[in-house]
Amino acid sequence: VQLQAFGGGFVQRGGSLTLDCAASGLTFSTYATAWFRQAPGKEREFVGGISWSSGTTLFADSLKGRFTISRNAVDNTVHLQMNSLTWDDTGVYYCAASRGERIYRLQRNYDYWGQGTQVTVSS
Repeated sequence: VQLQAFGGGFVQRGGSLTLDCAASGLTFSTYATAWFRQAPGKEREFVGGISWSSGTTLFADSLKGRFTISRNAVDNTVHLQMNSLTWDDTGVYYCAASRGERIYRLQRNYDYWGQGTQVTVSS
């Protein structure tokens, strides 16, 4: 099983960016998929997640309204759409998958992780 997060890069403050999470050896339809991020010098934190079967999403309170998560059954990917980006959104973004439908805020509940993709928001 392998997860791969990609789509990171440099973006200006106020801009938007979409990250993708693709899986091999795993079908997202039986998992909840989440995004976490780790800013420089900080601990990894929960960004948001989606329950594939129901489409239910859950976000960190501070990110509600700016970030959205969607899924694509055709290519077995999950997307994180980020809008109105600020410097505080800079960090390495990881996708993770947990068996079942529940979206967890804690890292320890996730079975598989991607390698991370760097997002840098510049002024």
